[in-house]
Amino acid sequence: MRDIFFFDSMLTPKIITVVYWIMLAATALFGLVGIVGALFSGQLAAFFIALFGTAAGLVFTRMWCELLIVLFKINGNLQKMADNTPTTNTDSPVL
Repeated sequence: MRDIFFFDSMLTPKIITVVYWIMLAATALFGLVGIVGALFSGQLAAFFIALFGTAAGLVFTRMWCELLIVLFKINGNLQKMADNTPTTNTDSPVL
């Protein structure tokens, strides 16, 4: 609990996983509604548009969440690099 209150660890990557599953379910549900609606209306073009839109929505949802996770991993790697870099003494004059 101390990690969260003092910003020692990132909370957002844990939340991104939950947001991903919510967005995935919403995209699939809306896509299914569109597909079923297109089937009941008898429009073949609307069916394929809804089918393509659902597939594209699922892929783009995954890509967006992966991009966010990559940004946090970059931050983590930069943090490790900063922790391993020795600090210089700024009191001595630079020659």
